[in-house]
Amino acid sequence: MSKETVLITGGTSGIGLATARLLHERGANVLVTGRNPETIRSARSALPDEVAILQADVASLDDTDRVVQHARERFGSLTGLFLNAGINKAMPLEAVDESTYDEVFAVNAKGQFFTLQKALPLLADKASVVFTVGIAAVRGLAGATLGGGSKGALLTMVPSLAVELAPRGVRVNAVSPGAISTPIWTKSGLSAEQLTAVTESMAAGIPLKRLGEAEEVAAMVAFLLSDAAGYITGENFLVGGGAGLRV
Repeated sequence: MSKETVLITGGTSGIGLATARLLHERGANVLVTGRNPETIRSARSALPDEVAILQADVASLDDTDRVVQHARERFGSLTGLFLNAGINKAMPLEAVDESTYDEVFAVNAKGQFFTLQKALPLLADKASVVFTVGIAAVRGLAGATLGGGSKGALLTMVPSLAVELAPRGVRVNAVSPGAISTPIWTKSGLSAEQLTAVTESMAAGIPLKRLGEAEEVAAMVAFLLSDAAGYITGENFLVGGGAGLRV
């Protein structure tokens, strides 16, 4: 293959969209998925026509089969897999019901696991796999038990997957964004005033005194997908402005 070929789940907004744009600018062939019709329409306007966009729910194994088949027909094989799709249901422990628990784990853990499994035959030798985990998997955050736990399940898989796939030269790593300025904040249900207060409070507790940008996480992902990271596997990279460093 003369070009990198990358599949990105959850690639129609935020970090996934920024990564798709960056990889395309660097010459890669990119296929992204998303399940929200609104973000899909927006992504089609924001991304070049060469970037393929499919509507698919990562929690649906039938949808995943369809995505993998499309990637096979379009690219033949994959040099990179960015497993970025995820949902966040911030709520206190007593408010969590079974259906919410099942939904979060179906997308964040089960969906990503089976996307990797089904895409495995397409992965080229020396391909790179990157999971989006999140700082809540390794730092305490009230109300983030579901998101942190479901993504943390992926994090515990990374070392074993890295060892299992190493004979093929396939690398497996994770990136854990901290407080990043993405559209997920506008879906929180907070008013504009409340949202400003929350983000300012979070920024005040971060050593770099600001929220991160999606493009900053995308740069880390692009590095991990590249040959420049050819001797890195089984690791988790925090992109959080130093959050959690203070005693």
